[in-house]
Amino acid sequence: MIHGVNGLDVHILEAGYERLGRPLALLLHGFPDLAYGWRHVMPILADAGYHVVAPDQRGYGCTTGWVNGYDAPLQPFSLLNMTRDALGLVSALGYRRTAMLVGHDFGSPVAANCALARPDVFPSVVLMSAPFPGPPAFPFNTADSEASAVQPNIENQQLMAALASLDRPRTHYQHYLSTRAANDDMWHPPQGLHAFLRAFFHVKSADWPENNPYPLQARTAEEFARMPTYYVMDLGKTMPETVAPFLPSAAEILACTWLTELELGVYTEEYGRTGFQGALQAYRVHADPDLNAELRLFSGKTIDVPSLFIGGKRDWGTYAAQGAVELMKTRAATRMGDIELIDGAGHWVQQEQPDRLSTLLLDFIEETGGAEHTAS
Repeated sequence: MIHGVNGLDVHILEAGYERLGRPLALLLHGFPDLAYGWRHVMPILADAGYHVVAPDQRGYGCTTGWVNGYDAPLQPFSLLNMTRDALGLVSALGYRRTAMLVGHDFGSPVAANCALARPDVFPSVVLMSAPFPGPPAFPFNTADSEASAVQPNIENQQLMAALASLDRPRTHYQHYLSTRAANDDMWHPPQGLHAFLRAFFHVKSADWPENNPYPLQARTAEEFARMPTYYVMDLGKTMPETVAPFLPSAAEILACTWLTELELGVYTEEYGRTGFQGALQAYRVHADPDLNAELRLFSGKTIDVPSLFIGGKRDWGTYAAQGAVELMKTRAATRMGDIELIDGAGHWVQQEQPDRLSTLLLDFIEETGGAEHTAS
């Protein structure tokens, strides 16, 4: 436990801490993951000479200091405040900068904003499974326009309405996760928490044979409805109801070496204790333009440190935000390396293919000189 970090007591897992002066590798998880999700990668990076730290992010696991509950203030879960969490943790650990910063899923926008806001502390960044399209921008060159440059942000509401109007009514999973009912739905599912989590992890992995993602051609309801139901859900169904048909067989569970029953038990115990609301708060912030307005501080700014995007070849997350990959490559990150999509991995890249991921991370840091950054 690292106490007094931006108002939090942060629970971390660490490896390679026995020798002082090792360069710092900071690994940020997403939803519904934990620091524990990096368990296969951490020893590999530690063996390569790094001090590897993975925190339970604000709202998750054993990290405390955040207020649990749907009616709790959302501002502490803003992306900029979670960026401050990461910055505060680096400082508390006695480092001036990281040698490696990696963010997966919802950890990806946190890592992206770390590199955007403080490139002196985060001199490289690896984004996983969630592309970064850039910060929200102010309207440009509107001074002579007669019409108001300020238009209500209704694009998401229009998409939700269009999805609900389809012949087979649908809704986006992020919209569902922002609802008051979502926490209790997932915390107390009819099939039990362990079976729900098993089905959820399975259906988003390369083990589910129907995960064959591709870029969407437009931001329309018809295009979004092509995605699996765990991304674009049947309207009125809960997430446990959505993934229940995809619970793997006993033989498939036994064959799942990247997430054994004992390992899944860690997730079951933690989420059984905390529920999901803390983890869901960030989705509610993401859906609220007013709570994202502070990100316009970085309007027009780009990530100018060496960066890399890694996903799984069987992960829809790469394409879930239509056009985000192209924006990331062409506009948001000026020193973006190749887009690396790993064979045999779905959404849970660091669990499904830790050896291949670790090789990519170490090669990237060697190429960018990140290993030269130490605690001094």
